[in-house]
Amino acid sequence: MSPTYDVIVIGLGGMGSAAAHHLSARGARVLGLEKFGPVHNRGSSHGGSRITRQSYFEDPAYVPLLLRAYELYEELERATGREIAILPGGVMVGRPDSRTVSGSLLSARQWDLPHEMLDAKEIRRRFPTLTPKDDEVALYENKAGLLRPENTVAAHLQLATRQGADLHFEEPMTRWEPYRDGVRVHTAEDTYTASQLVICPGAWAPRLLTDIGVPFTIERQVMYWFQPKRGVEPFLPENHPIYIWEDAAGVQVYGFPSIDGPELGAKVAFFRKGQVTTPETIDRTVHQDEIKAMADHMAGCVPDLPGAFLKAATCMYSTTPDEHFVIARHPAHPESVTVACGFSGHGFKFVPVVGEILADLALTGSTEHPIGLFDPARLAAAPA
Repeated sequence: MSPTYDVIVIGLGGMGSAAAHHLSARGARVLGLEKFGPVHNRGSSHGGSRITRQSYFEDPAYVPLLLRAYELYEELERATGREIAILPGGVMVGRPDSRTVSGSLLSARQWDLPHEMLDAKEIRRRFPTLTPKDDEVALYENKAGLLRPENTVAAHLQLATRQGADLHFEEPMTRWEPYRDGVRVHTAEDTYTASQLVICPGAWAPRLLTDIGVPFTIERQVMYWFQPKRGVEPFLPENHPIYIWEDAAGVQVYGFPSIDGPELGAKVAFFRKGQVTTPETIDRTVHQDEIKAMADHMAGCVPDLPGAFLKAATCMYSTTPDEHFVIARHPAHPESVTVACGFSGHGFKFVPVVGEILADLALTGSTEHPIGLFDPARLAAAPA
């Protein structure tokens, strides 16, 4: 049998790679097991960019974690020399009573975050690429921006390896079980033992975590890149913010400045307008009617953007019923297993602080970070 580890981490995407880094940085003997290769595009931690923001419309309870995540982005960039965060500012656009605007404003006020409220005329003046309706407003946050998901995962893997972690790729876990005072993990290649297990399954949560009482839904999502009609200069980060835009019907889209050169234009996507799927059955083909629907929607709010279609890519959201995360000790195995899953399409910005939390939970059984919102018991106890 292979040597005993302090902690085995299952899944080395966003959350698992961060956990492997933070655990090994504290001197733990870490084994990481990943179903695919390093920095793969089969799950959710890819696509060139992910929005980050602090005025969080989902719930003000997330803000302390975001503030810590921003500190950790900077540490990660300094430690690895990789580009992690680009912060050109961002606008949360919609009618004043929309969740996107009102929720962002609630968080900004509750946590005294720097922000500005812009009416439609001021949005158009500041950001000529955007054409809001007269009854739409925006919360502007100058610390909003984007993260590089592939660079973030690569940076965490780089540091974990440097710190002595054993990272095994193309070696998925087949099963695990309690063993003595810890766990035993089986793969097709070997069997490993450890005192602690951290499971970061992404879209594989419904299969790997059937016993935590959470009804996950896996959704296929599509990201699109279009060539702006008048070239990329108006869409460069110094001219164009990240944005989340909610229309009168409650449909949200989000988009980015052009960060990868003219050949990739600018990226946009619908938020939570996906199709239920599984990792095994997801349709990786992006269809013409989907491209047209995206272009037609963007023509009404960012009319210079949907020029030539350049490319598209699929990813998966692992969504809980209330769209909040699951980060906790395993309810059936609280002495030896920690889980992080159900990030519901808005989790990547928390990657470094989730890694810190998972290290806390695995090594000490608790964390000072506020994670009460993420207890799976809230969903197990909810009425059907």
